[in-house]
Formats: sequence, C-alpha cells, structure tokens
Amino acid sequence: MAKTATRGRRKAPARGKSRARSGGGGLLPWAVIGIAAIGGILAHDHWKSIQPLLARQPAPATRETAEPRPVARRDVPPKQVALAAPTPTAPVTAQPLPPAAIPKPAIQPAVPISPGAAETGTAAFGYCGQGAHINCVGDGGIFWYKGEKIVIADMASPIVDRARCDDERRIAFAAKSRLLALLNAGPFTMNAAGKTESSGAPRVVSRDGRSFGAQLINEGLARKPGAGGAWCA
Repeated sequence: MAKTATRGRRKAPARGKSRARSGGGGLLPWAVIGIAAIGGILAHDHWKSIQPLLARQPAPATRETAEPRPVARRDVPPKQVALAAPTPTAPVTAQPLPPAAIPKPAIQPAVPISPGAAETGTAAFGYCGQGAHINCVGDGGIFWYKGEKIVIADMASPIVDRARCDDERRIAFAAKSRLLALLNAGPFTMNAAGKTESSGAPRVVSRDGRSFGAQLINEGLARKPGAGGAWCA
C-alpha cells in the first residue's frame, strides 16, 4: 500500500529553474528591437554619406526597359536625293564691230550689154555728190548703176549745171527728181541702144514694157532726141 502511494505522486519542479527559463525567453525580442533602433539612429545620422554610395550602383537592365534596336525594312524604297538644277548661263551677245572694222561689200561692175540684149537691175539710188558714183542720179537723163554711167537713149532733158534760165533749171531739177523716183520704184530693164562711149552707155530703160524716157516726155520734163526748141521762153 505504501508503494502505490508514492508512485502516484509527481515531483514538483524547482522554482528557480522555471523563473530562469521564463526570463530568458522574454529578453530576446527586446534585444532585437534595441538593435534595430540603434541601426536606424546611425543610418539617420550618416544618411548624407550613405546616399552617394547607393546612387552609384547601376540598376539592372530588364527586358521591359531596354530600348529595342531599329530593324531595317527591306520593302522601304531608298530616299531620293533631289539633284540641283543647272544654273542658267547668260547668253553671250556679240559686240558690234566699229565702223572701221566692218568690211565693205565688194562692188561688182556692170557687165557691158551687147546691142539688143536686156539686163534687169534693181538698187537703192540717191543723188550723185562729190564722192564716187555707184548708184546715183546725175541729171534727168543720166544715172550711174554699179559704177557705170548710163545715158537714157530715147529722151533728152536739160542739164542743171548748163541751164540758161530759171525755167530750164526748174525743169532740169524736176526731171532729175522724177528719174530718181522711177529707178527706186522697183526692178527695171535696160536694153542696149548703141556702143558704150566716154559720155556713157546708151540704154533704153523701162518697167513692164513702158519706157522711162517716154514717161518723162509725156510729163513735159524731156523731149525726143534731136528735137529742136529752147527750154527758155
């Protein structure tokens, strides 16, 4: 009976050991909190020196932030470069030659006309002066064509330098002016009426079959060859 009574009783733990275990388990959390508080104070005091060190560390590049490389497209045509338009050059104008350097056209002498032959002539005539007589009118019945002296054979008119009165001089000037107008009116025909002499080459001058001598006679500015009478009244 005594043994069963002792087995049923349990030993009570010692009070000192339980207090030690409970005290050690309660100080650990407070130690961790203290260490964290001290680290926070130190980080706050030395933040200015720590911040540059954190900024130097490069951030790892990710696939999302990396910029994609441009891919060349084969279907895009190359850019066309506009060529510069050629600068227009100013046209070169020929400088006029001085009058002394301009060559004068050669004057071809008139070919002598055989009796009965005809020649067609045309030129710009003027009154004869002191220079060379090329194409000019000397009197009512005398003119020069291509440097040859022509005497109208089918008429006779007074000469200005040999006029004996005012009426004869007036008729001589009128005949000279009329012959100049007829020669400048267009092409004319000359038929030989004799041999060429020192006084000139006798010709019958006409246009469209009408003789210049006959026109001057009809206008009272000339007479038939050999007809008598004086021009002065």
